[in-house]
Amino acid sequence: MITKIALGLGCLVGALAACCTFGWAAETFHPLDVKTGEWEASLNVAMNGGPPIPVEALARMTPEQRARLEEQTKSLSGRTILHKSCVKKEKLDQPLTFGNNDKACTNTLVTSTSSMQEIHVECNRNNRKSSGTLRFEALDSEHVKGTVKMTLTGDSGNMDINSSFTAKWVGETCSTDK
Repeated sequence: MITKIALGLGCLVGALAACCTFGWAAETFHPLDVKTGEWEASLNVAMNGGPPIPVEALARMTPEQRARLEEQTKSLSGRTILHKSCVKKEKLDQPLTFGNNDKACTNTLVTSTSSMQEIHVECNRNNRKSSGTLRFEALDSEHVKGTVKMTLTGDSGNMDINSSFTAKWVGETCSTDK
């Protein structure tokens, strides 16, 4: 669930590419104490500004392509996305990397307990920078909530992403395993 939620968010804002190699803070990693199996999540996306697309890329776009991109970006903000995913033990036994090992990013594990993970993210790619905080809190072994607060900066402007999610454990067996 946690990995898939974050992966889904990563897909929503592909320019974000928020997951990469970890720079370890002084504290040691502790996996979140949540059940394995199928999870169901609700992600609320809030964005302000447009995606910071390189000026040269914008120059190559037709007016129709630019309008379509702007409309797609606007349509994501304020939207709630529902998602089911399967969490296996091996996913919990490592920091939340969202399945992406982008070398342009550095993640720093700020807090790591059995009930909380907080990760600071810094990415720098082709005149585009992004930074922010990802926070995941296990309320109990069957419920997780979290936030994603990121700022993307580039030649063509800035975009702020402030999103939150809640997730609940559905059962031991994943629908993808059937």
